[in-house]
Amino acid sequence: MKNSNPTLKSIALKLGVSVTTVSRALNGKSNRYRISKETELKILKAAKELAYSPNQLARGLRLKRTNTIGYIIPDISNPFFASIAKSVEKSARKFGYSIILCDSEESTDIEKESLQLMLNRKVDGLIISPVGLEVSHLVAVSQKNIPIVLLDRYFPNLNLPFVTSDNYQGALEAVNLLIENGHTRIACIQGLKNTSPNNDRVRGYKDAHLNKQLTIDESLIVGDSFGEDNGYIETKLLLRKNPLPTAIFSVSNLISLGAIRAISEEGLKIPEDISMISFDDQPYSRFLSTPMTTVSQQSTQIGQIATKLLLDQIESKRSHDPQGIFLPTKIILRDSIKRNINLKLKSIG
Repeated sequence: MKNSNPTLKSIALKLGVSVTTVSRALNGKSNRYRISKETELKILKAAKELAYSPNQLARGLRLKRTNTIGYIIPDISNPFFASIAKSVEKSARKFGYSIILCDSEESTDIEKESLQLMLNRKVDGLIISPVGLEVSHLVAVSQKNIPIVLLDRYFPNLNLPFVTSDNYQGALEAVNLLIENGHTRIACIQGLKNTSPNNDRVRGYKDAHLNKQLTIDESLIVGDSFGEDNGYIETKLLLRKNPLPTAIFSVSNLISLGAIRAISEEGLKIPEDISMISFDDQPYSRFLSTPMTTVSQQSTQIGQIATKLLLDQIESKRSHDPQGIFLPTKIILRDSIKRNINLKLKSIG
């Protein structure tokens, strides 16, 4: 009959050997401590028969390592972050680490609570996609010599390693594409203000205008979150402007979904009535009623590189070079931009 809670001691008693011998054999140290092959096999067989599994918590306390990584994500419902989370988990598992995942819901307060939870769990390191401008809690963790890597979002003046897309260049190329197709009245539906991706994408939007000597209409830069509702509400309002924008640059995939719903409800079509380009490509982008032209990000690679940077810190027990890594984006051309336009639209309502 299997022991309901087998321990090293129960295996040692069964075989008449010391607990130390059992521990060394189960940890692959038989040769080092001259444990015979016969004894090693007996110990392994007994452990299997008793359904023994090591107490990872106790082992972690002995080794001062838990083989867990904390990942704080801004919005698990966003397919972009879900894709990255999968990449981080898969990469960590490959090296024997598990992930504790928390959703900060785009809230700095929840982010702080999640960070404390991670520290209480004694994670070996942290990957964080931070929210907003506050950095004091991140600095405090860094000063405790806990390995940390920022992902997607970063702070230019904070000496922590980070991995992100080249959001500025991606936005610049996206808006350039609209301008090259004759659009000069382009709306920008932005995400959460004061986050680095949003700031860089809005900066790219503005510079594309400046580079072509086009006036920036600040009233066409709207929005305050990366969510679908933001895209829906702001598009409803944009479609009541006179004159209407002829194109929309959406800074996230969820914003785009909300914008598409609003455009459809108003009886307009993409791109016949209004053109659109979205930052972040998703598998569904090509299956929309009008396949969406997008700025594609390397989400899988972002997760892989961030995990590798963190594990290098954990294994080497030293801080990593704080310099950031920017991964290039790519425009995926589909059908949502009308070329050689000559639109005469009237305000709705």
